[in-house]
Amino acid sequence: MTDAALYRHLDEMTPWNDRLQVLEVIGIADEAPDVKTFTFRSDNQTWFRYKPGQFITLELPVGDEPLLRTYTLSSSPSRPFSIAVTVKAQAGSVATRWMLDHLRRGDHIRAYGPAGDFSHHEYPAAKYLFISAGSGVTPMMSMLRWLNDCAPWTDVAFVNCARRPEEIIFRKELELLGSRMPGLSLGFLIEERSSRESWFGHMGRIDAVRLPLLAPDFREREIFCCGPEPFMRAVREMLETAGFDMAHYHQESFAAPVAEPVPAPFTQDGDAAVGEIALPVRFAVSEVDGECVAGQTLLQTARASGVRIPAACEFGLCGTCKVKKVSGAVEMSHNGGILDHEIEEGFILACCSKPLSALEIEA
Repeated sequence: MTDAALYRHLDEMTPWNDRLQVLEVIGIADEAPDVKTFTFRSDNQTWFRYKPGQFITLELPVGDEPLLRTYTLSSSPSRPFSIAVTVKAQAGSVATRWMLDHLRRGDHIRAYGPAGDFSHHEYPAAKYLFISAGSGVTPMMSMLRWLNDCAPWTDVAFVNCARRPEEIIFRKELELLGSRMPGLSLGFLIEERSSRESWFGHMGRIDAVRLPLLAPDFREREIFCCGPEPFMRAVREMLETAGFDMAHYHQESFAAPVAEPVPAPFTQDGDAAVGEIALPVRFAVSEVDGECVAGQTLLQTARASGVRIPAACEFGLCGTCKVKKVSGAVEMSHNGGILDHEIEEGFILACCSKPLSALEIEA
C-alpha cells in the first residue's frame, strides 16, 4: 500500500471482505504479562464494519495444518481503518503462544468474520453493567471504546477482576476513560497482592457481598459478562440467587458442545447403511464429488471427501465455515454465525447444514 493510499476518505473505500482480503499486522503492544494487542489493517485498502463486542477467527500458520482460533475484537468500529485483538497465552496454549512469539509487524494472516451478537448494540439500555475477568475484558473494552467515542454520557458500571494488580488488562486506559466519561464507574477486584505493585483497592472474588458495593443498582442494569467459564457460572448463580431478571444477562462463550462422530457412509460390505440415503454433493471449486449420508453435516462430508473448508467453532457460532450454495436444499440450524442477508444471497454454514437434496457448493 502506498503512502498516498493511506489518506483516502471512508466513502471512497469499500468494506473489508474476509473472502478476498487478508490482514496485515501494523502494531503490537504489551498489555500485561503474556498479554499483547495485535493491530491489523486490510491488505487492500478497505475499512472494517462490525459491532462492538464481536469476534473474528484467525488462521494461524502453526505446524503442517493452520490452526483456526476465535478472538474477540478489542478495538471499536468507531475507528474503522484498523481492528485489534488482545490475546492472553494460557498455560498449554499453542496458537496464542505462537502469536506472542512469532507474529511481527508486516506479517499477513487470513481472518474470517466478524461475527457474534455479544454487543450492547443488540440490547440497548439506559444503564449497563460490564463484568469481566482476565482476557474477558476484551469485548467490554470494545463496547466501552465505542461508547467513549459516540455516547460518552452513557451510564456504565464496570467491574474488572484479576488475580494480581499487574494483570489488570487495559488498566491505564480504563482509569483514563473513568476520568473522561461522566457516567462511567470503575471497580477493580484483585484476588491477591503482589510484590511488584502496591494495591489499596478491593480484594477477593466477586460475590453477593462485593457486587452491591461495586454496583449498588445492578438489578436495574443490562449486564454483560465475559471471562473463564467457572467465573461466568459463579456470576450467573449469584445473580439468580439475588433475584435478577436473567433476560437482561448476557455472556460471551466460545465453548463447543461435544463433537458428534462422523457417520460412516458405507457398511463394510459396500452397501449403503440401513435407513440412510446418500445424497450427492458437488464441491465445485475443488472439482470433487462426494456423498452425504443421513445425519452427516456438509462439513463432515467435505472432510470425508478430502475437501478443506475452514472451520473453528463447528457449532454455528463463528461463521468461519461459510460457503455459497449453488444449487440444492439444506437444513441449517446455527447459533448466529450467519446473517439473514447472507442466507438470502445463498450462503450457508457447512458445520451445521445437512443436505436435503443433491447439492452443489462453491468450495
